[in-house]
Amino acid sequence: MKFIDNQGITDPMVNLALEEYILENFGEQDSYLLFYVNKPSIIIGRNQNSVEEINTEYVDENGIKVVRRLSGGGAVYHDEMNLNFSFITQDDGNSFQNFQRFTQPIVDALNKIGVPAQLHGRNDLAANGRKISGNAMFSTRGRMFSHGTLMLDSEIENVVSALNVNKEKIESKGIKSIRSRVANISEFLDEKITMDEFKALILRHVFDVEDIKDVPRHELTDKDWENIHQISKKRYQQWDWNYGKSPSFNIQASHKFDAGLVDVRLDVKKGVIENCKIYGDFFGVGNVGVIEDSLTGVRHERKAIEEALADVEVSHYLGRITKEDFINLIY
Repeated sequence: MKFIDNQGITDPMVNLALEEYILENFGEQDSYLLFYVNKPSIIIGRNQNSVEEINTEYVDENGIKVVRRLSGGGAVYHDEMNLNFSFITQDDGNSFQNFQRFTQPIVDALNKIGVPAQLHGRNDLAANGRKISGNAMFSTRGRMFSHGTLMLDSEIENVVSALNVNKEKIESKGIKSIRSRVANISEFLDEKITMDEFKALILRHVFDVEDIKDVPRHELTDKDWENIHQISKKRYQQWDWNYGKSPSFNIQASHKFDAGLVDVRLDVKKGVIENCKIYGDFFGVGNVGVIEDSLTGVRHERKAIEEALADVEVSHYLGRITKEDFINLIY
């Protein structure tokens, strides 16, 4: 196995492209370990509805990137104190879904520094019953990767605020809140360590060396990086991939304003509003069909909705309800 250095890049749209490039072009013979740290971002599972997984207002206000990954599983929050690891290797027919094979070296390394880590459930790592890592896999054309998070010292409040955690998932695990479910690895350490120290610790254990200078490496060429940035541009920087790939879904949003009840129904397919209906007991002057028509065919994202309603006097149709309040209701 060889280690690949991502050169300190913290853009999730590049790091996910890097992972995909290694998967597509290496791994027939050798195996690879990749580390990457992302600036604040939410990484969405391949089959998830992006909008439902995030607190859109918090994400927009804080400039958090939302990027869809190749692998399935749930949404995760990344920041500069979360280490992502990815084992990229041949799919031998026995490794896919075998999370223990890939997480055990990480578990052993964590236990070595006093963190009581263990594989918990299907694909989590936990310490004293609290989640410190989530893992996912992807396989294609005889190659696969198993990647995961390691929350060294992430901002837990940002994790809570940025993600919309399904209440059913929380209740099924018998816990009261996401705050009680997750933990930082630093909470189990006698002394805090830096991200670079943490990386070195994991590397030394996985490769069984005393000095990280002895870790076998694969150096990417300028041509490799050119191709990686092309993948980033064509896939991970595209709205169609990050939002448009969401499965079709229906939205019902209602609120009792001082001016009356507004009940909005949206049919969204591939990230685009295909149908909009507005109901309620509000007193508007104009026909609400104007608003409905203005939103039909529009991307289900805040900026696109704002642009679509830019010339629409919402209060004319909904009574004393502001445009901002209406947009907040439907997004």
